[in-house]
Amino acid sequence: MNKKKKERITFAGIINSLILGLFTFICVYPLWYIFINSWSSPAAVNRGVYLIPREFSVEAYTNLLEIPGLTSSIGIAFARTILGTLLTLMCCSFAAYILANRDLPCRKLLYRFFIITMYVNAGFIPYYLLISNIKLKNNFLVYILPYAVQAYFIILIKTYIESIPGELVESAEMDGAGLVKVFFRIILPLAKPGIATIGLFVAVAHWNDWFTGNAYMLQDQPLPLQTHLRKMISVSQQELEDMGSMQGGRAPVPETLKMGAIVITTIPIGCVFPFIQKYFVKGLLIGSVKE
Repeated sequence: MNKKKKERITFAGIINSLILGLFTFICVYPLWYIFINSWSSPAAVNRGVYLIPREFSVEAYTNLLEIPGLTSSIGIAFARTILGTLLTLMCCSFAAYILANRDLPCRKLLYRFFIITMYVNAGFIPYYLLISNIKLKNNFLVYILPYAVQAYFIILIKTYIESIPGELVESAEMDGAGLVKVFFRIILPLAKPGIATIGLFVAVAHWNDWFTGNAYMLQDQPLPLQTHLRKMISVSQQELEDMGSMQGGRAPVPETLKMGAIVITTIPIGCVFPFIQKYFVKGLLIGSVKE
């Protein structure tokens, strides 16, 4: 009886492993496909590359590096992601800490006001006029300030802060700690998993955003990496051929350029994730009750 049960368990384990392996392959293969095509020659890409790189070539990356203004675009993307993420986390976490205070006057009203902003939007034209009137158009701050306070992240951090025992805050206040000191000495260290998880979401959003630069940087100014690459990839085939003739007579292949651009824009976030994975796993349980 035990032998049959063990055989059934082994068979079920094999089936589960096969199913999970299939799902893993479905998730990983698109990334692998893009990677191997970016390191293959244009001719091989035109014929089809599916498992390993064929006719190894770095032409896609050399063509990308020769694009004018790419270096400054990378610098703007990093500056925007780092500064924007830090500002968003600081503003949202402090606002969440204030809302989590049960002694705050009109606390429920303010909380509902934040929730309403998630569903009510004036639209793009009023928002564009607002950006223009406060002198943020053609300004680097347009990448950072409009995203400093986001209701969704405030609600998530507030839920996590509420799971922190209130006795810790009360004991600190009895020892003479003020609002700011309690926030930096107690709340931030204890809420680190939740804040780190949200920080990853914010950083990815800043890094991947191309629309802000496309909509509000109207003059001849350096653009973030995503906006710059999008404009490059969306040019016509004739423009690509002209670019190739200026660079030595060989036109870059659009598909190869796209693959290389995707790899370049994916690597930074992929390098950051392992360092905050331990916080990310804990942050998945954001707002859970701790005992």
